[in-house]
Amino acid sequence: DVPAARSILARAFEANPNSEEIWLAAVKLESENKEYARARRLLDKACASASTARVWMKAARLEWCLGELNKALEMLEKATSTYNQAPKLWLMLSQVYEQLSEEGLKPNEVESLKERARNTYREGLNHNPHYTALWLQLARFEERQGNLTKARSILEKARSQNPKTPELWLEAIRLEVRANLKPVADSLLSKALQECPTSGCLWAEAIFMTPRAQRKSKSVDALKKCEHDPLVLLAVSKMFWCERLVMKARNWFTRTVKLEPDLGDAWAYFYKFELQHGTEVSSKSISIFY
Repeated sequence: DVPAARSILARAFEANPNSEEIWLAAVKLESENKEYARARRLLDKACASASTARVWMKAARLEWCLGELNKALEMLEKATSTYNQAPKLWLMLSQVYEQLSEEGLKPNEVESLKERARNTYREGLNHNPHYTALWLQLARFEERQGNLTKARSILEKARSQNPKTPELWLEAIRLEVRANLKPVADSLLSKALQECPTSGCLWAEAIFMTPRAQRKSKSVDALKKCEHDPLVLLAVSKMFWCERLVMKARNWFTRTVKLEPDLGDAWAYFYKFELQHGTEVSSKSISIFY
């Protein structure tokens, strides 16, 4: 009942006119009902009277989703000048520049937009040096441009400023794998596990970077270090699936989703597994949760 919901939110506005949560709830209501003009008007008012980094982010996101890239760009440039310690705004601004560069028609325009994207990532990191996602996206940006040396350098700098961050090690390892430099990736993995010995994402990666004949032994090592990590349990599930040990795989998938019901990847793999090895009933029972 959209009119009733609007009425409730209107009364809430009267009591709390500067509440970010109420403004964003109203925007969500209109967006979900495809009332984008209403959502825009609400966000314009919210940016003026209940201005927060999150409000600006939602406003820019709406324009971006509606294909209004230049309007999103204008909003994000203004927002980052006010909220320079809101890293998601910098991330969005960089990505909009990059998307515009992909749509550019003139070579000099494309290069200019790519350079703006690069500089925006860097400026965002100057203000938010401990925000891992910015480091990861800058490294991936350079990799997409074919600048592997730059991407490596960025990840090395990121690790020096953010020690014991498994996600940064994992990205460096995968960068080398994508570059077909498996020995370098193996060396990085060894160093990563020394620095982050209980990291589930690193041990999960280690299982599948190990030759097939040695994976079971590696999975035992992983479980000793992080027995209750859902990423390790998921890796073990996938390992048994690869070995066509159906009952074992199903048991481990079940353990994984019970341990971490919010791990979407686990549900997706479990569903695919049941489609391949289960019954219509078993796959449907997974799809209900997924």
